[in-house]
Amino acid sequence: MDILETRELRYFMAVAEELHFGRAAQRLGIAQPPLSRAVQQLERRLGVRLLERNRRGVRLTDAGEMLQNEGRVALDATAAAVRRTRRVGGADSPIGTRNRLVLAVKAGASHELLHKLLDAYAAEPGATEIEVLLSGLCEQEGMLRDGRADVALMHAPFNSLAGFDSEELMTEGQIAVLPAGHPLATRKTLSLADATDVPDLPLARWPRHGTYEPGPGPEIHDQTQLAQLIALGRTMAIVPESARAWLWAEHTAVPLVDAPPVVTHIAWPAHSRSVALAGLIRAAARL
Repeated sequence: MDILETRELRYFMAVAEELHFGRAAQRLGIAQPPLSRAVQQLERRLGVRLLERNRRGVRLTDAGEMLQNEGRVALDATAAAVRRTRRVGGADSPIGTRNRLVLAVKAGASHELLHKLLDAYAAEPGATEIEVLLSGLCEQEGMLRDGRADVALMHAPFNSLAGFDSEELMTEGQIAVLPAGHPLATRKTLSLADATDVPDLPLARWPRHGTYEPGPGPEIHDQTQLAQLIALGRTMAIVPESARAWLWAEHTAVPLVDAPPVVTHIAWPAHSRSVALAGLIRAAARL
């Protein structure tokens, strides 16, 4: 059976992402010749060519693209195993010896649901410590995959649940959050067309998969920035109904009659065998 070492996979991934041996070597903190030898040795052992090298640079072959895609998953899984193992053993905890679960939650979302979930789990026999990790719009998926979180509250259709086990907890509508003095703030309801075609109030833009969608609205980095820009009349946002919990007096929320519903799930890695996590899922299912 072929054995792929983590070190040589990291080396290959650096070259695949940089498409340049010199930059990849600098990123890894090693000299270029041993990096080239390591990739060549990997190609010989796998029996395939991963990279096409010419005067213009480096290009991935079809096999190289496959290993790049699969390699990212493998490295994330390795990082996740290390983080979760250390967490169970208390190696990365200020408490030192106590097991804990890390729950990733989008900042400002599912406020009431989160309160109920934490209270319900605290009543479980043998409940462990829960660390709540607040994240951006679509960061929960990555946190689960690389082990920064053990479990997450995720929101379809914004988050992908592919590869995770999950339980549906709540379905809700969406609202437009507007400056309180804006003419649209007097409306009892709005359509998506109304909310997305306001020249003086462009929609805020959140990063998705590390990049921002094109558009005239401001790029949003966190919830506080969003709240202030809305209050100043510089932008508006479309968010789940539960986001009313963080609205300011300078905001007005107007229901969107034709927006797709947002479904909140509790999600966790499909291979997890954590007893503490099982208790949290039981508490969530009772909600």
